[in-house]
Amino acid sequence: MPAQIEYLKKHFGYESFRPLQEEIIHCALSNRDSLVLMPTGGGKSLCFQLPALMSDGLVVVISPLMALMKDQVDALKANGISAAYLNSSLSKPQQEKVIENLRTNKYKLLYLAPERLMYSYKSFIQFLSGLKISLYAVDEAHCISHWGHDFREEYLQLGALKEMFPHIPVMALTASADAITRNDIIEKLQLKDAGIFISSFNRPNIFYFIEAKKNYANHLLNYLHRHKEESGIIYCFTRASTEALAEELRMNGFHAVAYHAGMETKARNEAQEKFQRDEVKIIVATIAFGMGIDKSNVRFVIHTDVPKNMESYYQETGRAGRDGLRSDAILYYSSGDIIKLKRFVEIDDNKQQSEIMLKKLRQMAHFAESSRCRRNYILDYFGESSPEYCGSCDVCLTNYELFDGTVVAQKALSAVARLKEKFGMTMVIDFLRGSDSKRITPDMRGLKTYGAGKDITAEQWQLYFRSLLHKGLLAKDEGTYPVLKLTDKSQDVLRGNVKVELVKHIERKSILEQEERYDAELLQLLKNLRQQIAHRERVPAYIILGDNTLQELATFFPQKVEEIEKISGFGEYKVKKYGKAFSDLIGFYCSEKNIASRIDQKIPKRRRKKNRLDKESSSKMLSLRLLNEGKSVAEIASVRSLAPGTIMSHLTYFIRRGEVSPVKLMEKSKCDFLKEEILKYHPIRLSELKNIVGENYSYDEIRMVMAHLEFLGELQELKTA
Repeated sequence: MPAQIEYLKKHFGYESFRPLQEEIIHCALSNRDSLVLMPTGGGKSLCFQLPALMSDGLVVVISPLMALMKDQVDALKANGISAAYLNSSLSKPQQEKVIENLRTNKYKLLYLAPERLMYSYKSFIQFLSGLKISLYAVDEAHCISHWGHDFREEYLQLGALKEMFPHIPVMALTASADAITRNDIIEKLQLKDAGIFISSFNRPNIFYFIEAKKNYANHLLNYLHRHKEESGIIYCFTRASTEALAEELRMNGFHAVAYHAGMETKARNEAQEKFQRDEVKIIVATIAFGMGIDKSNVRFVIHTDVPKNMESYYQETGRAGRDGLRSDAILYYSSGDIIKLKRFVEIDDNKQQSEIMLKKLRQMAHFAESSRCRRNYILDYFGESSPEYCGSCDVCLTNYELFDGTVVAQKALSAVARLKEKFGMTMVIDFLRGSDSKRITPDMRGLKTYGAGKDITAEQWQLYFRSLLHKGLLAKDEGTYPVLKLTDKSQDVLRGNVKVELVKHIERKSILEQEERYDAELLQLLKNLRQQIAHRERVPAYIILGDNTLQELATFFPQKVEEIEKISGFGEYKVKKYGKAFSDLIGFYCSEKNIASRIDQKIPKRRRKKNRLDKESSSKMLSLRLLNEGKSVAEIASVRSLAPGTIMSHLTYFIRRGEVSPVKLMEKSKCDFLKEEILKYHPIRLSELKNIVGENYSYDEIRMVMAHLEFLGELQELKTA
């Protein structure tokens, strides 16, 4: 067994690494700098924790998050690993004790805030220089960049690390950073010959749902009643709304607390600690909460207001399901929220930065209003290709019935025209439905289209208008109050020259829970035991054992300590400490129920075959066959009654396998140009590359050339070089 796997199994109880972890650890052990971009819950911490165990020295972890420091140190101690943190939450005697233990080499990891490292830095840096340090790990590294979504002034001082410790490797870690931010991190931290590791942004265990915000309260309460025993975070935009919603939830029988920056520090810390320890199931918070929270069993993240950008949405939803189990991300969306947020994202006296923030806000709106697979949209935003169907978002779990909507489209376009393209969607819908709102003047009521759509609900009209926008039959300007505009295509519809298909009916399939192979009664008993141990040791329950470990126990019924060793999450230390208590409980339960151990049915993780999302389906093969018969993409799409984009995704799959050349689908000159640009800027987000190459090159063409370069191995070399 390789040494890294031995350490992983012994200290953390796992038999295989997540993607890229092994390569990152090898880079650190080879004394090289590195930049690690890995999503929340992707296993960043292990990338510097394992090198700490395998190196003869101390790993210093720099993090802005005091709560995360304590959580990670508690979790390390629960695995029998010596670690400590230094921050303002410790008393002077406690800090002095940590310093003394550092002098005597009692720790493998030390967590510090950046200001603690640099405060009176000459004396503290001089102290560190007397220790044997094997690695500096800079967590939340995007905080050093003005281009990042959470810039922090104190991080800029960390650029001096390489000057003061030129021979000690630095590992910069972040969950979300675009190409500009990544390059800025490397430059400001002065990383040399850095290994660049960009993990997949896909979180397959998170199910994404977007619901209409109008009258959302009942929907929210119904959802929470179905998940009453589970932990979750609900994000609100304002401090007042967090308190109001938390109070309403308590009145409805839920254990909920508010959390926002306006609370006293003691009250805020108490709320967070209760949530961490599962004494409170729901925390209703502003974005002040959650960054770096290492609670693994958050089963849902709900946004009652739209986030300001996709990076924030991705990071916040990523706080769910860090244990790999099924979790939900729900966003209650209203286009009115976008209008409200515009004045909050604009930056005074900085037009360029304001334009960037407004563009990001518009992308968030497009994501929420799109009829495209949510997962596909998110991954595409971060420059990662994926199938167009995930089966785990509201779009993919919905049945759409199409109908000839030409007359409906004509009514909508006519209303926009008769209102002289001066109003947004809400006003136009009110006009079509014959609203008696005071905003609709007597002159408007005299227009022919007034009330022409009163038989259609406002919600259905919103769906129709969004469809018309996506089809390019309407446009929306980007002013403070978005106004609907006609396009060149609109006239063809109004004249009856073009048929328009719209969605007539939507039926959401029932959202099925994952198959429960585990014994639910035993699982609850195991959770009770875990809670008792956590209470005794004064740490959050998930630090003792994760929910995924308890589910394995309740699935395979190990009744001896030696069987417990085969359960994921039980390292050598935890087997000795907790193995007997859990095996005794399971043994007693199985004796009462006459259940035999099923541990022989557990397949070690290292022998499990990787899932392949993109299997050679008959559908892809048919598209390839038609291409080889000489048909164009448009002809294949027509023959198969599929969208051209779907055909392109089929053929891109075969390009990535080396079975089709991109030159078969595009001009060689375009292909050569895209190769040069991709190699020049890689790694870069797909949307950013599209802006660079311009309108003459489509997203599909860029994806094809990227797939070809992946087949040739040129992109992979760049990722790990």
